[in-house]
Amino acid sequence: MGVDVAPKRSPEAIRIFTRALLRDLKAMERLLAEDLIETGVRRFGAEQELFLVDEAWRPAPVAVEVLEDLNDDPFTTELARFNLEANLSPRLLEGSCFSDMHTELDGYVGRVREAAQRQNCEVVLTGILPTLSKSDLSLDNITPRARYYALNEAMNAAGPGAFRLRIQGTDELMIEHDSVMLEACNTSAQVHLQVSADEFAHFYNVAQAVTGPILAASVNSPLLFGRRLWAETRIALFQQSLDTRGADLHMREMSPRVRFGGSWLKRCVTELFHEDIATFQVLLATEIDEDPIEVLEAGGVPKLKALQLFNGTVYRWNRPCYGISNGKPHLRIECRVLPSGPSTLDEMANAVFWIGAVLGVAKRIPDLAERMEFDDAKANFLAASRLGLRAGMTWLDGASVPADRLLLDTLLPLAEEGLSDYPVFRSEVDRYLGAFEERVKADVTGSAWALRSLRNLKQAGTRGEQLAALTAATVRQQKAGIPIAQWEPAELHEAGGWKYNYLRVEQYMTTTLTTVNQEELVEMVAYLMHVRQIRHVLIEDNEHRLVGIVSYRSILQLMAEGRTRTEVENMPVSEVMERHPVTVAPETPTLEAISMMRGQRVSALPVVKNGQLVGIVSEVDFMPMAYHLLEDALEGE
Repeated sequence: MGVDVAPKRSPEAIRIFTRALLRDLKAMERLLAEDLIETGVRRFGAEQELFLVDEAWRPAPVAVEVLEDLNDDPFTTELARFNLEANLSPRLLEGSCFSDMHTELDGYVGRVREAAQRQNCEVVLTGILPTLSKSDLSLDNITPRARYYALNEAMNAAGPGAFRLRIQGTDELMIEHDSVMLEACNTSAQVHLQVSADEFAHFYNVAQAVTGPILAASVNSPLLFGRRLWAETRIALFQQSLDTRGADLHMREMSPRVRFGGSWLKRCVTELFHEDIATFQVLLATEIDEDPIEVLEAGGVPKLKALQLFNGTVYRWNRPCYGISNGKPHLRIECRVLPSGPSTLDEMANAVFWIGAVLGVAKRIPDLAERMEFDDAKANFLAASRLGLRAGMTWLDGASVPADRLLLDTLLPLAEEGLSDYPVFRSEVDRYLGAFEERVKADVTGSAWALRSLRNLKQAGTRGEQLAALTAATVRQQKAGIPIAQWEPAELHEAGGWKYNYLRVEQYMTTTLTTVNQEELVEMVAYLMHVRQIRHVLIEDNEHRLVGIVSYRSILQLMAEGRTRTEVENMPVSEVMERHPVTVAPETPTLEAISMMRGQRVSALPVVKNGQLVGIVSEVDFMPMAYHLLEDALEGE
């Protein structure tokens, strides 16, 4: 996805591109057959994705402006205007390679931070931004590049309609969205490892096997839209946000575009490409200006542009990659499961552990695919995604072991051994594997820290303030370079105060709603008001569409009119409800909402999105803001 792609969706364009794709695959097979893939070289690389946030710690859609300020090749766009990516320089596995990359990473993040601050914004490294809301995912925030519009168009055309999320953890999230922008909720720290063609299958299988245990200690995305879901919610979110399968095809076994895989790799990398081309339709087409076979026959190295573009629209968690370094073609395994953050030290520790574990397990367990069921590797991955270090794992020969014991007792020694075969300074290995070990022993992942902080803040502030405090504390400790094992819990004052947490209705609206059907008894409404200590009950139909509102004042009016008990006992809500209530959208500015309440003389505003009821704001919700305004005024005297 590194080049702009014109949104070519005509059948002819797809056919021409498909022909080029198949020809690229033949060229790949020839590269393998003629031993042209670089061998005996062990490089690694990385990609860093990040969020941009404003003074209220909410998504800041200024990526284009920040990129123009940076004006440098390592930095590039992502799907949303509030995300950026930095590509780090590939390095040989030798000497001070890890600390050199760490220095480069810190430098890149620092440069983005400086450019962002010129836009009055800040940088956050996190798998999913806690303060992100569904209204941030409108197409107004898609990065204005042809390839992103093309991807959205193609995914919508390939799917059954709305993209649906259903994720259950401590809380449950069920939403629909009309674009590919749900994918923009995710940021990761991807790691690449170069492998030779003849070892690719074994190394790829090893990468699959160690992914679950390593993810268990690296989880950093427990929240989405304020809901507590999986330890690494990115996994479920990414798969569902790009799922083009229709529910009406439940009788067929269809593969999602985001996937772990279905079996061990048997022979070589082309098995993966063959499987993907046979399984998934071409989404994006563009003109291809080379014939790879002719390039090979002329003694050149083909770029395989069609294959690389197609491969960029199939999202394996461990993805095969083709590239060219110093004029030689090579193969890489890209680990895509690791989230962005919590600190750059933690990210480097994750990368070093993954590289070392792949090398060590590949060396010590040559018969891995015979000693471990693929389904166990996949189950480990899902368990780690849901539970983090609390997950149980199934390892070799069906042995069951807790995630932390597998990491500390088995994979850590293997990672050390794997790295010892390369001329990497011992101090490098000790530093980064030590940081990983400290985290596991302390039982503190990014997700565990975030949830613990929320528990500490449970009785303080609004949910919006808590999430802002979480984001602010993340930035503060990232900037200090502190590893997650040593982070302090977030504190409410870090949220920035009421001025930043009452900007839009969605930051403080009540989403746990008391509703009834319009055919319910008025007496039931009075009962609900009394039991739940509320002054408004919302009236909705069976499709969760708002049809009215009943206020405490309406109930008092009945009494004032002298209605008899018999009249009231059988009275339906429809006779007393306000049929055309004044409503607002979640993204409505607070000042506009207050103005509407004054102008319309109402004490509550139902919040409606796409015709459906999603919340309510009332005069009571503005009391904290009024309190702080009065406090500020008195202090100023």
